[in-house]
This record gives sequence, C-alpha cells and structure tokens, in this order.
Amino acid sequence: MLDGYGEESPYFQGWKEYEKNGGMLSLDLLKTWIENNQDAIGLTDNGESVFRDLALFQDYHGLPAFKNVLAEFMAEIRGNKVSFDPRKLVLMAGATAASETLMFCIAEHGDAFLLPTPYYPGDFGIPGFRVGMIYSNNERLVSTATKMSSYGLISSQTQYLQSKLLSGKEFREKYLEENRNRVKERREMMVVGLGEAGISCLKGNAGLFCWVDLRNLLSSNTFTAEMELWKKILHEAGLNISPGASCHCSEPGWFRICFANMSQETLKVSMERMKALISKQYYCM
Repeated sequence: MLDGYGEESPYFQGWKEYEKNGGMLSLDLLKTWIENNQDAIGLTDNGESVFRDLALFQDYHGLPAFKNVLAEFMAEIRGNKVSFDPRKLVLMAGATAASETLMFCIAEHGDAFLLPTPYYPGDFGIPGFRVGMIYSNNERLVSTATKMSSYGLISSQTQYLQSKLLSGKEFREKYLEENRNRVKERREMMVVGLGEAGISCLKGNAGLFCWVDLRNLLSSNTFTAEMELWKKILHEAGLNISPGASCHCSEPGWFRICFANMSQETLKVSMERMKALISKQYYCM
C-alpha cells in the first residue's frame, strides 16, 4: 500500500531532494514586487502599523479587501466574461482544506466523489501561502462552509499581504503574462529533452507538469517496479518526480514531472541527468 503523504512517501522524499536545490518559476517577479512594496511586508498601510488589527481575533468571513480583490482577479483571468460576488467566497487555508470542507458540506453518509486522475490544484505559483477558496451561488452552502472555515483559516497576515499583492492591476497582468510565457517555454524544453531520450509525454495545453511515459523502463508491469524506478531516479539522478501511484494512476509506469519550480538552467541539468539515467537503465535491461 503506497503511503501517499507519510514521511517515507514519494511526496516527502521528493521534496527533500528539491530543498537541496529548489527554485520557483517566477520568484524574481515576486521578489521585485516585495522590494517595491515594503508596506505589505512590514504590515503597515501608508506608514501606519496595522499589526494590532491583524494580530487580534480574526473574523472567519475573511478580510473584505482580500475577498474583493480575489473576486476581481478571478473575473480578470477569465477574460471578464463573468463576474464574481465576494460575498459568495469562502476562504480556506489551501485547496486541500477547501475540498475537505466542501465534501463535509454536501456529502451524505455513503456518498462517493469521482475525481479524474492525475490531479493537482494551483494558480498564482506561491503554494506556501496556503490560500484556497470555495465559490458558490448556493447560500446555504456558503453559510455552512464559512462556519466550518474556522477549522482552516488563512492567517490575517497572509490575507493582508495577498490583498496588497493582487490589488495592483498592472503587476497582475505583467506577472500572469510573463508566467504563462515561462511555463510554455519550460514545457517545450522538457518535452524536447525527454523526446531526445526516446521518452514521450501526454499532449497538453496547460498546467505546471508533464505526464511522462516511463513504462518501457519498468522491470515488470507492476507498481512495485514503478517504485523501484522512482527510487533510482530520486537517489541516483537526484530528481524530484512523482510516481503515478502517488497520483492514483491506474497503470504503472507513468510519472508526473513538474517543470515550473526550477530555473531554465536547472531544467537543462535535469534533462541531462534524466537522459543519462535512461541510457543506463536501457543498458542494464
């Protein structure tokens, strides 16, 4: 049985390797914004401290300024073809907390949820801030989820920082455009690099990772063999990729490779390591 999120799971083992040489696709843009917006980091507004307001008891409805800018941002990334009412937003500490809360609100005993695989939630590229949300036109659902959100609140400090970050329309547009260009560039680099090693990826037009076919490298058509290959990739090549089993894939040999958490140079090095490992694996077979 695969321990999907335990200390010895592919998820955590991979992140241990990632922390040795990590990065973020558009971190430089965010760092520049922070350097030019010290009020947000210093928890001040026009030079006046807002620390006391943010440090005291937190309303689980969320900061109005944050919900307003989120509604505006959600409409913007959809081409302003639809509008969103901030009163119908429920803030949660990440997509996992939002999904769990939603399930508690709408499921009856014995109900089941059908989820496509592989799956993996993110928008702005800063998952460490743990910002998720539920949006619904169902007033009863919004009311119930809001009450339950007290079990997984976003800190007031994070909400304040994010509201400042998202409130600048010029920065939002620049960030999203540049981030899309970098994502597209990185994906093309990965697909070409793997293709040169005889490895194919499923076609896609969005996302932050590739679904890579390594079935030919398995010693047998089993998830045990998949785990053996994952350990080789992790410990011999030092690459953080996720075996399909950790994403509940029904067929062994598929791997999720994220290309959005590294610099262009790091991606080049990663592809070279992957090619070397694949050549070695074919030779051994």
